[in-house]
Amino acid sequence: MLKEKVQVMTAEDMERALRRMGSEILERNHGCEGLVLIGIQRRGVYLASRLRDYLREAEGVKVPFGELDITLYRDDISLLDDQPIVHSTSLPGDINGKRIVLVDDVLYTGRTIRAALEALADLGRPGSVQLAILIDRGHRELPIQPDYLGKTVPTSSQEVVDVRVHELDGEDEALICARPE
Repeated sequence: MLKEKVQVMTAEDMERALRRMGSEILERNHGCEGLVLIGIQRRGVYLASRLRDYLREAEGVKVPFGELDITLYRDDISLLDDQPIVHSTSLPGDINGKRIVLVDDVLYTGRTIRAALEALADLGRPGSVQLAILIDRGHRELPIQPDYLGKTVPTSSQEVVDVRVHELDGEDEALICARPE
């Protein structure tokens, strides 16, 4: 278990950030036409689902939604467990030519997003890909930046950002924690 350090987002902060990000998505894309929300497994899926709910509330349209597992596309897969856990990938149909909004909880080095882009390329050829991130903690190793951002949280490399979502963890919050030794 991670040693708690500092709470950087409460449930109310998360809801406000996601609503704002939803508004920004609608504004930038002039509505929902041609949009597909895809959450990166695991917590990105729940955040994408919430964004979809906000977009439906605002526009009265159900935006197509999918889940993307990037486990087998990771460049550090050999450093993971001997039997990495692979979650589901499911898309709401053909993504060719669609405007994809990839959703994840934390942006760190950018390697997860690189893996997600490779996975998407194997599944189709989107018209564009936009990135929605709840927390950007810095320390990028690749030139990847979010289009929609909940909050920037400066961290050290000895820390981790632990995002908790009600659907998996029983509560909504984000914490900066000391990296386990």
